[in-house]
Amino acid sequence: MENKPIHRIDSISEFHRIRKLPKPEHSLISVVDYSSIVHTPENHNVSWLQTYYSIALKKDVPGKYRYGQQEYDFDDGLMSFFAPNQILNINYVEKDKDKEPSGWILLIHPDFLWNTPLATSIKKYDFFNYSLTEALFLSEKEEKVIADILRNIKQEYQANMDRFTQDIIIAQVELLLNYAQRFYERQFITRKKNNHEVLSRLEEIMDAFFDVKEGMDKGLPTVQFIADSLNLSPNYLSSTLKHLTGLNTQQHIHEKLVEKAKIQLSTTNRSISEIAYALGFEHPQSFSKLFKTKTNYSPREFRQSFN
Repeated sequence: MENKPIHRIDSISEFHRIRKLPKPEHSLISVVDYSSIVHTPENHNVSWLQTYYSIALKKDVPGKYRYGQQEYDFDDGLMSFFAPNQILNINYVEKDKDKEPSGWILLIHPDFLWNTPLATSIKKYDFFNYSLTEALFLSEKEEKVIADILRNIKQEYQANMDRFTQDIIIAQVELLLNYAQRFYERQFITRKKNNHEVLSRLEEIMDAFFDVKEGMDKGLPTVQFIADSLNLSPNYLSSTLKHLTGLNTQQHIHEKLVEKAKIQLSTTNRSISEIAYALGFEHPQSFSKLFKTKTNYSPREFRQSFN
């Protein structure tokens, strides 16, 4: 992928200026009607780094956004979530110039969350890491739910500010995030078949890794290696596996290591050290520790149980 200079946007006011929008009505939070954004040539092929949260619901965007490991056309309702200091790549597509984009963008500066429970709890929402994985596709009904919440937020900060304003907006943001959590769960379920294919491919990749070559120079399989082999991001792979099996990628690697070790311990006369090196461990002690943790037996005790 072409390397572009990264443009840092340090405030919501700066975003409004760059996108030819009126000054924001609140310096720390803004709901932008995406159809009102002016798409100028200097913003056609850029990489943005924003210092605030950005939650977007868009349709018919004239171009492609690289959102994590994939590029997305915004022909259907699609939500994206960016935490501060994540990078978004925008690639303008000439054939899309006649599209009429629509949707909303919610911009929240971290200072708006200061001294509220959401300042901490917002980190529990995994989809803010989905800048590295995938966006959220919505049905028409789901789009309406999200759009209504965004309108409520906009209406609240446009009204006369009082001591309840921040709490009401925070509650609406939490409601939006919880709906997004529900919709992501639905997306995982509808992709269950594909996700089970990921499980099958995971087994094949790990079996091939251990069968191709033995020895210390091979090392242990890493989460990054497995994810790259599946053409997925590490975060998305772990989220998918956790949803399906309760185990993340690293735990699956450990399970496979123990499985291979059990076969060697029960069917060969190799020493514990030889088995450890063959599996890719640099130190036999590390192998023994992992095996004991996973089985409650030392490798030697496990072998003796077969005699």
